[in-house]
Amino acid sequence: MKKFILAILLIIISLTSGFLMRKIINKYKTNNTQANPTSNNVNKETNTPTDKDNSSNKNLQKRANEILSSMSIEEKVGQMFLIRCNKYTALEDLNKYKVGGFILFDDNINGETKESLSSTIDTYQNNSPINLIIAIDEEGGTVNRLSWYPEFRAVPFYSPQELYNEGGYPLIIDDTKEKATLLKSLGINMNLAPVADISTNPNDYIYPRTFGRDAEETANYVKTVVETMKENKIGSTLKHFPGYGGNLNTHDEMSEDNRSYESFLNNDFIPFKAGIDGGADSILVSHNIINSIDENFPASLSKKSHDVIRNELNFQGVIMTDDLQMSAIKNYYGESKSATLAVESGNDLIISSDYQIQIPTVIEAIKNGEIKEEVIDKAVLRVLILKLKLEII
Repeated sequence: MKKFILAILLIIISLTSGFLMRKIINKYKTNNTQANPTSNNVNKETNTPTDKDNSSNKNLQKRANEILSSMSIEEKVGQMFLIRCNKYTALEDLNKYKVGGFILFDDNINGETKESLSSTIDTYQNNSPINLIIAIDEEGGTVNRLSWYPEFRAVPFYSPQELYNEGGYPLIIDDTKEKATLLKSLGINMNLAPVADISTNPNDYIYPRTFGRDAEETANYVKTVVETMKENKIGSTLKHFPGYGGNLNTHDEMSEDNRSYESFLNNDFIPFKAGIDGGADSILVSHNIINSIDENFPASLSKKSHDVIRNELNFQGVIMTDDLQMSAIKNYYGESKSATLAVESGNDLIISSDYQIQIPTVIEAIKNGEIKEEVIDKAVLRVLILKLKLEII
């Protein structure tokens, strides 16, 4: 009898526990559903920013087209040139060439204060019919234009490798924010960084400027920097496409790269893809000849290389050359021919120190039919959209 009563009690306890458990589960489900929208709602919320982005891009495209439609050939060509700023002729150059922007170098920084440099840049902007890209190479480490001078920072910005070794990604993010804040406070709206090249060999020319690690780690670094720059509304530039590797310094001589295309796909392109995914504004193309892509022209003047950027990497932003004054270009192609090749190959911006020759050369090439105006229009449209995105205009 005792066993029978015990069995009955166990059954009652079991039924009661099950009932209570179902109540708890149902309550949890109800609360969880309220806290987390259904899958359909999640998808709608996820798509909303994309819809906004599409709408914003259409508006930017429309505004850029409106500006483009009122521009002369001379003004269009000028927008394609990002020139070395000559502080003695800058205002004259703006009036004569209608350039798209200035790059600042040591000559523009040495002897200046934060106040005087900011005032000078304001003067440039006020004398340009379309507001300028004001760019600088402030990579950190061996390439700093601004922070070498104590008037702008107590110590120069550290290299990517030094930052990571000292404080990992938190320090890299803080450093990127500080650069953006400093540059923007002076009127500089684009930093020609980050370096997306891969190098793990200290003997490589490019090594000190790189993250110094493999493709995946370099990709993480690049994406982190690009996203931080985007959040802080300063223009970014991935360089030097398609990846410098162990090549020679093209400031001094022509360099040929004999690596296979597969090695680029599986290695060098990875940080560039990561930077594009992070929202990079532009890509700077090196002067190396990449035989697996185009054995006849350096990448900066190669349509095949630019097709890789557009089609393989699916990048639709601004593509720019490295400076055409470098020996790898100037000694082999000259000032005039290099400029027309740069346009024909698909560059949107041409970094130029010999702009007094190159801008008139491109204008003449359009007028005589060597370069189609529609090629110029596509490039200028991308430049104008970039300026609108960065709220330069």
